[in-house]
Amino acid sequence: MVSLWRPRLLSSLLYVFSLSYFATRFSASVICSLLLAGCVTLDTPELPTHTPTSWSEQSPKNAPAIALRSWWQTWQDPTLNALIDEALTANLDLAQATQRLESERLIAGRWQSPFLPTITAGARPTQDVSATDMYYHASLDMTWELGLFGALDNSKLSANARLYQAEATEQGTRVIVIANVVRHYLALGLSQKQQQLLQHQLTLDEETLELALTRQRAHLGTPEESTQAQLRLAQTRANLALEREASSRSARALAVLLGREQPDSAWTQINAPLQAPAFTLTELPADLLRTRPDIHTAEADVLQAAAQVGLARSALFPRLSLGGSILYAYNTTQNMRTSTDYAPSVGLYVDIPLWDWGQRRTRMQANESLLDAALLGYRKAVLDGVSEVENALSGLTHQQERIQALESSEQALKKQQQSQRTLQSLGLSSRYDQLLQQRAVLETQSDLWRAHAARTLSFIALYKALGGAPLPEKPEETTP
Repeated sequence: MVSLWRPRLLSSLLYVFSLSYFATRFSASVICSLLLAGCVTLDTPELPTHTPTSWSEQSPKNAPAIALRSWWQTWQDPTLNALIDEALTANLDLAQATQRLESERLIAGRWQSPFLPTITAGARPTQDVSATDMYYHASLDMTWELGLFGALDNSKLSANARLYQAEATEQGTRVIVIANVVRHYLALGLSQKQQQLLQHQLTLDEETLELALTRQRAHLGTPEESTQAQLRLAQTRANLALEREASSRSARALAVLLGREQPDSAWTQINAPLQAPAFTLTELPADLLRTRPDIHTAEADVLQAAAQVGLARSALFPRLSLGGSILYAYNTTQNMRTSTDYAPSVGLYVDIPLWDWGQRRTRMQANESLLDAALLGYRKAVLDGVSEVENALSGLTHQQERIQALESSEQALKKQQQSQRTLQSLGLSSRYDQLLQQRAVLETQSDLWRAHAARTLSFIALYKALGGAPLPEKPEETTP
């Protein structure tokens, strides 16, 4: 029985698929008008891409331009370059974003799966209506969702929007990681420099306190002078402890960015904080639309919202699909085949929304509101990007003014210190007065280093706002 059953089943399968082929061609000519009605064009909204023509804060025109994708290399610091290279390969946040992107890439590569012909097989026991015979049914079913009225195109748009969003998220993580590595590297250098100045200042304060006590015992100074010297010494020690804590925090933050468990002891040798170089900004506000990841994310949100509107609109129309099946029935009660061993069928399935049409209409209107919100979010992302760049350029300008003022103050204090030395050599001044002058110079130098660091932070914020980071390597094209 088995040897006869298999050839008959095979011939029946060939029969039903050939029948499906000819029925499909016949149905195509019959429902041609319906297919044309279902060819809804893809409706994607126009993005509000208006941006200023130029920046309000202009950079010098005679300075060199800096490459956006490798802006940190302008310092030509091998240690910094090595740290960034390590962060791009070992940072855990970036690794997570890369894995999520790979997941979305795999899913997006199969977006058309619901609209491809599917074949299912099943077997089950059943009983006839009169409850006299038991049958064993084996069936082979084929369905083909046509994806009319925009369902096919909007499903593709939705999948591409999710992929685009994952790509923007990964690139945004890359931008943040690079900016944070440079920022903590700057903080390490600044902290080490401040500790050197504070150590020198601590030595001066200890000597000043000793001289103040001597002057008090000799009745040449007042108790207030000794008290002020003690306060200055205590404040210097407190500031030194704060700088050591800041150095430890920056080192540990840098270690986390590199995926390390402990900071590198060699980082304590970074004692020259980065200074912002002279540069010419060649990027325009319109360039943010293609370089800033969060704008890409907002664009992906708009595309996703538009796809959901299209899918909700397609749900208002009848759902059409082609289907075919072949049924084999075996009478287990009488241990014999029925008179109709095989029952092939093929045809067009129509699912018409009737009672829930109003609910589907409400869903489409709700998705249209979400699309409007996504467009507003995109506009907000563009404005935020322009604002961040403008703030960074403004910070560069004003911090440069502060640096110039502190440099003038430092020069004046050094001249005053030289005059103090002259007076001391002539016996018209004391070592005590000279120590106070040296301390004032050290405090000004400390403020000057902090001003340089603040300007460098504005430089880092500028290229972070511009989306400065290397682009990821494009994956190899694979055939789905």
